[in-house]
Amino acid sequence: MDRSLEGRLKMKRGKRGTKTSSFGSPGRINHDSTPFYTSKLYEGLPKEQKMKYIENHIPKEFLNKIFCKSSEKMEELPDNSVHLMVTSPPYNVGKEYDKDFTLEEYLEFLKRVWKEVYRVLVPGGRACINIANLGRKPYIPLHAFIIRDMLDIGFLMRGEIIWNKASYASPSTAWGSWCSAANPTLRDVHEYILVFSKGTFQRKNVNKRKSTISREEFLEFTKSVWTFPAVSAKEIGHPAPFPVELPYRCIQLYTYKGEVVLDPFMGSGQTAIAAIKAGRYYVGYDIEEEYVKLAEKRIKKFLIECKSPRLFEFTRRNK
Repeated sequence: MDRSLEGRLKMKRGKRGTKTSSFGSPGRINHDSTPFYTSKLYEGLPKEQKMKYIENHIPKEFLNKIFCKSSEKMEELPDNSVHLMVTSPPYNVGKEYDKDFTLEEYLEFLKRVWKEVYRVLVPGGRACINIANLGRKPYIPLHAFIIRDMLDIGFLMRGEIIWNKASYASPSTAWGSWCSAANPTLRDVHEYILVFSKGTFQRKNVNKRKSTISREEFLEFTKSVWTFPAVSAKEIGHPAPFPVELPYRCIQLYTYKGEVVLDPFMGSGQTAIAAIKAGRYYVGYDIEEEYVKLAEKRIKKFLIECKSPRLFEFTRRNK
């Protein structure tokens, strides 16, 4: 065979795309995965929609504001106006701000909020829910129930992140039966961050806004396990705060500069502080006036600290 013809044939063969291998087969899956996603495994699950991108503006007076009311009705926010929702809902375990709901009542309450979140998110907007499971007799897998309800509403699930608190968690002595198979108890050193999209996985950047995530952050934040410490409830002044690092990572990964971040259970204001830190707007809701005031106080303190010149900056300005 002519060598030049042989070379052309090899090149032609090399350009052929590959298809998803059978489960368990080696090989990369960066090719045509249509047979996998059109298989019966995916029947009955929400599917991507062809959605026209709509982005409505939130009135300026409602931006960077926390509303002291339930997020079951967020009349202040137009349809398709929020780019990301990050929250950690109340756990209904007897803390002073919790209501004593049955599990069914609690999930129905959350579902009303998730439906409002779906309404206000732009097409392709993301929702990140930080949740810990509860109890041992029996164990309540809250994350599984929330995933079920989010899929029922129509959200597409993007994945779940394990927040590993192991090396930072306070020591627990809830061993169950110590060094015995009678009834050993698992001690949770992790929580979940469930990640969803509205309608479509990709979100258009029609306004050409800027990504602010660094290469190092992107490599770290796209891993499915995040390791960083929790924060002290006593230090923050709220019974169940999450660290600013958690919403900050979600904001950097899933939004552009100048976009809007919603927290329907704002609590101590951690999401708002993370949004300000990343150059985004925030909108929050909380039913407890005490915590709205706490969040506003902490936000104000953070802004003052951000605007105050450091020693070397002060010296340089006054030379």
